[in-house]
Amino acid sequence: MISNKPLDGKVALVTGGSRGIGKAVSLRLADMGAQVCVNFFKTRSAAEETLQEVKERGSDGTLIRCNVGNHKTLDRMFDTIKEKYGKLDIFISNAALGRVGDIHKVDDEMWNLAMDVNAKAFLYGAQKAADLMMEGGNIVALSSLGSHRYIPGYSSIGISKATIECLVRYMAVEYHPKKINCNAVSGGFIDTDALKGLPNYEPIYKEAIKRTPSGRLGKPEDIAAVVCFLCTPDSRWVTGQTIIVDGGFSIV
Repeated sequence: MISNKPLDGKVALVTGGSRGIGKAVSLRLADMGAQVCVNFFKTRSAAEETLQEVKERGSDGTLIRCNVGNHKTLDRMFDTIKEKYGKLDIFISNAALGRVGDIHKVDDEMWNLAMDVNAKAFLYGAQKAADLMMEGGNIVALSSLGSHRYIPGYSSIGISKATIECLVRYMAVEYHPKKINCNAVSGGFIDTDALKGLPNYEPIYKEAIKRTPSGRLGKPEDIAAVVCFLCTPDSRWVTGQTIIVDGGFSIV
């Protein structure tokens, strides 16, 4: 548990905030005093469990069901936040989706899925979030090593993540006059259901263990710690950056 409350009074939205890294971020934000809007789409039971844990930490919270890949429904999500809280201080773009396939197999369906749910959802979500950040705020997007390193079968997803990192740099400059700070966190191989769902999970797991100095996969909490730091006043001099959190995997 975090002893102080650096985010007391802040309102946060975490997309895909009910499972994996998103859940870890939601709970850490609650520990830090934020009121947490947990976005989910498919699994309501997991979302309700996460919201209950948020409230057990002494923070207010709400569930918002929205498919962030359907950009016509984003207005309703942000309207809900405006009606309940009147503002938004923190936007965490975590929800992600994509299909595995080599670059020669990428078609319109694979491309559009990754770009809509990952890159476009971040762009349009950040635009709407910025409109609710009346007194400044923080925007953090989740990326991955596949944005700049080759991962078998990860082509369309990796491209969408690279787009996210580029968007962060533009947002950092153009939202600066509104006192909105924008960054990204690029996670290494994190022990989540999403990683386990990859068809080449076993070789990825073995290579990650072999090459990571600590000899383990990352935990969602490892990523959440850095994401939430970027939401505090102490991160004010970090802007437009993509911070790699991979236990040293990418330097070995």
